Amino acid sequence: MIPALMPTYNRADLAFERGEGAWLWTVDGRRFLDFGAGIATTSVGHGNPHLVQAIAEQAAKVMHTSNLYRIPQAETLAARLVETSFADSVFFANSGAEANEGMIKAVRKYQAENGHPERFVTICFEGAFHGRTLATLAATGNEKYLAGFGPPVQGFRHVPFGNMNALRDAIDGTTAAVLIEPIQGEGGVRPANLQFLRDLRAACDEFGILLALDEVQTGMGRSGKLWAHQWAGIEPDVMSSAKGIGGGFPLGAILAKEKVAKYLKPGTHGSTYGGNPLACAAGNAVLDVILAPGFLDGVDRVARHLWRGLQGLAQRHPKVVEGVQGAGLLLGLRLNPEVANGDMQNAAAAEGLLTVAAGMNVLRVAPPLVITEAEADEAIRLLDRACLRCTPGAEKAAAQ
Repeated sequence: MIPALMPTYNRADLAFERGEGAWLWTVDGRRFLDFGAGIATTSVGHGNPHLVQAIAEQAAKVMHTSNLYRIPQAETLAARLVETSFADSVFFANSGAEANEGMIKAVRKYQAENGHPERFVTICFEGAFHGRTLATLAATGNEKYLAGFGPPVQGFRHVPFGNMNALRDAIDGTTAAVLIEPIQGEGGVRPANLQFLRDLRAACDEFGILLALDEVQTGMGRSGKLWAHQWAGIEPDVMSSAKGIGGGFPLGAILAKEKVAKYLKPGTHGSTYGGNPLACAAGNAVLDVILAPGFLDGVDRVARHLWRGLQGLAQRHPKVVEGVQGAGLLLGLRLNPEVANGDMQNAAAAEGLLTVAAGMNVLRVAPPLVITEAEADEAIRLLDRACLRCTPGAEKAAAQ
């Protein structure tokens, strides 16, 4: 008999009742170091006092009014995001998939309003993950995710990740935009080469198409800068954000330059919940933390410390870990084919460390941005023990 909660997920048998910083406690009292952060979402840590206070105070006043009326909290958050990004205007949604869906609509609308309705195709990349709606599934292009949902939504073309020749060959008179994650999270924690991002920007300018960035997982400080594309010194035309933007509270956003945003007029796009007072109170509190002097420098410093620790781990356990990849606090352990990332994830959890499996047999490490070097060292220690559990042919030794 089917359970009351639809069995859409393969859930671990863990239920958490409270958290503090990078730590979580289960209902039966076990403590875990959280290096998954709710899939790169609890950006400022569990139980962050400033975020908790902001949510509690706003909830006691008014949580939701709809976008039929002005929302001062959304106006403030949008202005701050504009001030700290390339964008001129912001639309708020509830999730990354919604933000990406809206972004896809925005690039098509831009081309249509500029006399090119035939330009509706977005070029995406193999290994991408942009969401679970019908359009974002098509943008993702993964046959496993598409199976059983009928014909894929039209308007998406896929090329190999990082291949500039293939990208240029794919551009034609139907192309509206190029959509890319600066670091593919679900696709194996693969960072785009910074020069490749610069070349993408140049190609988009050359052909009169838009550059759309999916920074749902990479944005809001995870790379050590507020936005990951800033490492390449470029600006997109439109960008999505979610996950860490609300610190665990559901919130998504489309950030756009005026030339794109001005065509999303009343009636073209909308959201009942999007940008409500409670969500935007959370978003403003998260920005308070991330934009505090020295915070992002600290993220970068700890991220480099963790990187060195993971590199040492790979050297100590070559039968388990082939290498380390990613950037900032979105890192991945590329595992040997003999070691399944699901097994490694379970082994880490058995040692008290939470991680997240990713594509291409990679174990994703994406802790809250507030972790310390000592907590990074503890994670390495726990991963050392997990590697012993997973070393081929050493099951007995690992269990001791």
